[in-house]
Amino acid sequence: MMEWAGLLTYGVFFVTVAGIYAVLTLGLNVQFGFTGQINIGIAGFFAVGAYTSAILTTAASDHHLGGFGLPFPIGVAGAMVASALVAVVIGWVTMRLRTDYLAIATIGIAEIIRLALKNEEWLTNGVRGVPAIPRPFSETLEFDTLAGLAGLLPDPLEATVLEVLSGPLGAAVLEVLSGPLVSLVVVLVFLALAWWMVERARVSPWGRVLRAIRENEDGVRAAGKDVVRCRLQAFVLGSAIMGMAGALYANFVGFISPEAFLPLYGTFLVWVMLIAGGAGNNTGALVGAFVIWLLWSATQFLTDALGAEYATQAGALRVLLIGVLLQVILILRPQGLVPENGRKGRH
Repeated sequence: MMEWAGLLTYGVFFVTVAGIYAVLTLGLNVQFGFTGQINIGIAGFFAVGAYTSAILTTAASDHHLGGFGLPFPIGVAGAMVASALVAVVIGWVTMRLRTDYLAIATIGIAEIIRLALKNEEWLTNGVRGVPAIPRPFSETLEFDTLAGLAGLLPDPLEATVLEVLSGPLGAAVLEVLSGPLVSLVVVLVFLALAWWMVERARVSPWGRVLRAIRENEDGVRAAGKDVVRCRLQAFVLGSAIMGMAGALYANFVGFISPEAFLPLYGTFLVWVMLIAGGAGNNTGALVGAFVIWLLWSATQFLTDALGAEYATQAGALRVLLIGVLLQVILILRPQGLVPENGRKGRH
C-alpha cells in the first residue's frame, strides 16, 4: 500500500511539473513558433513571475519584501503583469534588432535579472530565497471550511461526515486535499486556460499576421502592417504566459531562490520541449513538454546508479543525453512530433 501511495505521489508531482513546463513552452511558442523570435532569456521572465507571486502571496517577513498575503489568483495575475511589463521595457529596445541579436540580448537580460534577484536582499532575501510560499487555495480546505459545508447536509449524514473528518481518515483527506493534488488541479486548469488563450490567438487574424512575419517580414511590412508592434505584442504575450508559469511553480514548491532559475532548467529544457514537440503548434508544445520531462526524469537513474561521488558527471551526462535526443529528432522529424498544419519542416 505504501509503495502505491509513493507512486501516486510521484505521479502527481511529475504531471504538475510537466504542466508548469507546458505553460512555459506555450509562452515560447507564441514568440518563436508564431513570430520567429529567438528568446534565450526565458528563465528571466519565469523568475520575475515566480518572485512576484511569492511576494504578493506570502505573509510578512523581516527578510524580504512581502507580507501582502493576497489570494493565489491575484498572485498569478500580478506575476503575468510584472513579466509583461518587463517584456515591454525590453521589447522597445530589442524588437528592432535582428533575430540573432535579439537572442544575444535576451541572454544578457535573463542573467541581469538573476543577479538582481541574487543581490537585492531587501527585495528577494538574496541567495537564501523566499520560503513559506502558500500552496494554492490551501486556506479554503481547512477543517472548519469542510465542516461548514457538511452543515448543509441532512442531520444523519452531517454527523457521519463530521465524525469522519475528526478522525485519522479525515486528517489524511485534508492533507491530500491541501497538498500536491490541489496544486495539480490548479496547474492543469491554468494550463488549459493558457492553451485556450494562445490557440485563439493562433487562429485569429492577428495570429495569421504573426506567422506571415515569421515567413516573410519584408512582405508584411510592404503590405502596410506595423511589424515592430506585432512582434512586441507577441513578445509581451509570451512573456506574460511565462510569468504565469513562474507563479504556478513558486506556489507549488513553496520555496524559491535564484538558483532555481538557472538557464539549464529555465531556458534550455523549454527550447528542447518546443522543438521536439513542434514549433508553431500549441498541441505540439504540450506534447513536447510532457515527453521531454518524462525523458529528463527517467535519466535520474544515472545519478542513482553512479552514486553521490559522481553526481556532477551524472548531471552533465543527463544534459548530453537530452542534447543527443534533440539532434535525433531534428534529423528524423525536423518539424517536431506534432507538426504545424501546412508545414513540412523549418528550412
